[in-house]
Amino acid sequence: MGVDDFANWLRDLAKTLHENAAYLTELDSAIGDADHGSNMDRGFTAVVAVLDESSFESVDELLKKAGMTLVSKVGGASGPLYGTFFLRFGTALAGVEVTPASVGEALKAGVGGILARGKAELGDKTMYDAWAPALEAYDAAVAGGSDLAGALGAAAEAAAKGRDATTPLVARKGRASYLGERSAGHQDPGATSTTLLLESAARTLA
Repeated sequence: MGVDDFANWLRDLAKTLHENAAYLTELDSAIGDADHGSNMDRGFTAVVAVLDESSFESVDELLKKAGMTLVSKVGGASGPLYGTFFLRFGTALAGVEVTPASVGEALKAGVGGILARGKAELGDKTMYDAWAPALEAYDAAVAGGSDLAGALGAAAEAAAKGRDATTPLVARKGRASYLGERSAGHQDPGATSTTLLLESAARTLA
């Protein structure tokens, strides 16, 4: 696994987010600022532009540049959160061999960055409701001897279940929390984009 593999993931993720931009914005229009899809699409379009213009010596350099691009190009909460994820994810892979175990540690570092910024807990109806079960499933798969693709596939499946479980929740964080009980009955857009990210990783980082 090297720079090209992770670049392919980012390109696939950008394509996926572009294709789902209207859907993510529709979800966000119910409980947020109606900009999650457009923000994510704009941010990852900028990431692809950086990939087209630059060359990278290492995976961590690539991922940290993607993170910095998201922080600088994306408004709302999603830019800082996803940008921090990629910055921490890349930093954790600096100087280490890319293995299922090291990627798992890097994913935890990335999500730790999300939590440091967002202060979310499980059940708050945020992207963490997809990330938490995903990390648990990933670790269980690696402990059972799974390869990277298998572990990422398990993580993506768990994230999808976590995403679906956000629908009945009442939001306790972010813009959606202003709606109180009216936020129930709507799927969280951040948990949805998290699932798309992991599904893309499972497809491409094989």
